[in-house]
Amino acid sequence: MTLPLIAILRGITPAEAPDICAALIDAGITTIEVPLNSPDAPESIAALVRLYGDQAVIGAGTVLSTAEVQVVAGAGGRLIVSPNCDPEVITATKALGMQSWPGVFTPTEAMAALKAGADGLKLFPGTMAGPSGLQAMRAILPPGTKVYAVGGAGPENFSDWITAGADGFGIGSALYKPGMSADDAAARATDIVAACTAALK
Repeated sequence: MTLPLIAILRGITPAEAPDICAALIDAGITTIEVPLNSPDAPESIAALVRLYGDQAVIGAGTVLSTAEVQVVAGAGGRLIVSPNCDPEVITATKALGMQSWPGVFTPTEAMAALKAGADGLKLFPGTMAGPSGLQAMRAILPPGTKVYAVGGAGPENFSDWITAGADGFGIGSALYKPGMSADDAAARATDIVAACTAALK
């Protein structure tokens, strides 16, 4: 079973990335983004694709322009995650055969993202919308729309989000912080995977 979790490795370096990624995959998290505002992010993405591209979907977060989409594609990434809804970024992503997960906060942004071809929606910041905000938005979203809550979603409230209509989650600092050891990341990942699995039952 592929769990609906995206690991957000903000701040990771190319030297750290392989061991952290291996720990996450071993724990059961197989969708991994390296935000482009991390040090030498394209280098990290290329290394992870080379080492683990057959075991996980590797891509980038904080993608803000079509030029950055091209950079990620050149590194072999298959996933583009943004904090905002930019139809040009979504269109460019899909034209290159990659997954597009733009950030949305309003019904207007959600509909614009879907119209542009987004594979799923990143509700961000989740902590501001809350499960009640997602539940209200679900009433107007097309059936089958995938929505991941990012920011403010974690083991303590996975169940609340799922009840409100969340399909999955993006997990950042609760999973990884710069300088963290692979063992620490593995322990956090194991706890998050267990909590998500339990909440989905």
